Amino acid sequence: MASPVPVPVPGRGRDAGPVFSGVAPEVMEDTLMHLAAENERHLSALPEQAGLFKHTRIVEFIFLLSEKWRLDQSTRYQAVELLERFLIKQVEQVCDGRGSTTGRGQGQRSSWSSVRDHITNTFVLRLVSCVQLASKLSLHYSRVTSDTALTFLQSLKYSYTKQELLESELAVLNTLHFHINVSTPLAYVELLLEVLGYNGCLLPAKPLHQLCVQLLDFCYLTRETIYDTLLKTAIENSTPSKLQIAKFLTVKEDFMLLAVGVISTGVFILSPGHWEQVVEHLNCITGITPQSILEFSYAVVRRIVGSTTPEQHRGTKSPEDRIPPQK
Repeated sequence: MASPVPVPVPGRGRDAGPVFSGVAPEVMEDTLMHLAAENERHLSALPEQAGLFKHTRIVEFIFLLSEKWRLDQSTRYQAVELLERFLIKQVEQVCDGRGSTTGRGQGQRSSWSSVRDHITNTFVLRLVSCVQLASKLSLHYSRVTSDTALTFLQSLKYSYTKQELLESELAVLNTLHFHINVSTPLAYVELLLEVLGYNGCLLPAKPLHQLCVQLLDFCYLTRETIYDTLLKTAIENSTPSKLQIAKFLTVKEDFMLLAVGVISTGVFILSPGHWEQVVEHLNCITGITPQSILEFSYAVVRRIVGSTTPEQHRGTKSPEDRIPPQK
């Protein structure tokens, strides 16, 4: 048997970005159906606390830590989603009566206080564990070792041991029943860009992908403001009711809508001449209405440049003037 030809291996942690136009149509179709079904399952079983732990400061902490450790783009989104799901499960366990919550008296208040204190005291450790686990899902990039994680924790004056770090990872895994490899919004964005290219949308793939990643970061970091604008636009009222806010939760957690909105906004900024065509294609691919896509783009653009609509801003500024620097 002939010896294999050696192939140069790029340095770990250096992400050259995805390669577009290299996926077979049947694979694209199957993957799109899988993501759409996964998204629908996620939306059909949303907990009341969904989004509660995607606070800007938490997201920023994870993004900066991922950047410090030179992790790939998808890892930071995966870590945010992992941490949120883990913390929600902890809250649900109390609500299900797994603590001393058999009554509504002192015992229940004591249990809630105990859980809150435990979450607070172990929060940074659990956050680091979620970043570690997310990094291990990206097989072709740098993974966060125990030594790296401990060094970081020690720099924050924590005195955890390797055993405690391992137990923290296991705590996250056990709480989530080892179901940690879920698709992130970036997977939706990249697949939709691939489908758009296959359908004949002549877009600058790599620059658009880079801009979409920046926009996705931006949407995570300014999540509450963007979705608040989107809700008020949708109901045409500046003071939504509690019921409207509750029903809007499925919109806030819809990864397909987020991906479509990010791509639409990216095309509007980078290649406005293709914008209407892309919106039509995204509508055909996902079933999301052009009006919903427009409203999402409006909410993002309004957060970036002020209270103007996409149509009013076509061709008025360069992308560099309209998009904030990547975090």
